[in-house]
Amino acid sequence: MRTRKVVRKMMSGPSGAASRVADILRESRKTMVLTGAGVSTESGIPDYRSKGTGLWEKYDPMEKASLQALLSNPAEFYRFNLPRWCDYAAAQPNITHRALYQLERKGYIHGIITQNIDGLHRKAGSQRVWEVHGHLRTCRCLDCAASYPFTELITQFNRGTNPPRCPQCNGLLRPDVVLFGDPMGDDYYRAREEMHGCEVLMVVGSSLQVYPVADLPRLARRLVIINKEPTPWDPKAEVVAYKEAGSFFHNLLEALGIEGQ
Repeated sequence: MRTRKVVRKMMSGPSGAASRVADILRESRKTMVLTGAGVSTESGIPDYRSKGTGLWEKYDPMEKASLQALLSNPAEFYRFNLPRWCDYAAAQPNITHRALYQLERKGYIHGIITQNIDGLHRKAGSQRVWEVHGHLRTCRCLDCAASYPFTELITQFNRGTNPPRCPQCNGLLRPDVVLFGDPMGDDYYRAREEMHGCEVLMVVGSSLQVYPVADLPRLARRLVIINKEPTPWDPKAEVVAYKEAGSFFHNLLEALGIEGQ
């Protein structure tokens, strides 16, 4: 019953939610943050699963963004994904990314586990970031495993080479992101290790529907969720705020007395 009362209070008073989370952060000896697509929407990057607007509401991800899609029709895979990924790579951090950097710098959070591939946490200055679904900085050859900057894909695609090929062996290039059907990368397992001793996990902008990442809340003693829509973990959370991330973090920094948003 205590959790339900807190949730109702947080929904009706966003500044109250920020004040309560500020108290939790002050008390916690180790706080981790888990971020999803909702963190980057205010940087112009659409999310994936919001009802009516999410990308995977319109398209089947197994047909568009899976390992099988890449292998079976690589030209279509790149036609669909690469222009969108270029937009991600050009995006700039928003208030939430900058606020999380401030929280790390001030010692309120230990680090950030992110489902996002856009690299915006690193652009904002955060140092301890685990990108569990990969990133858009590099790509590699499926045949010889040679590694290249992500711009190699863009350069070849823009000059009419689709799908992009390895300059060394002519093998098919792939981005260093975790596609549907891929095994999880090293950062996921490092992130699980970092969850050891986690007193508070603050989930921001994630629907908590994509596994295995959606199981990480199980490893924390206390849970805080900031997301526009309900998640399966809401009943277990101490605080739930159905808010845009930027608005919430503006209030949170104020509650903590941190300037420089």
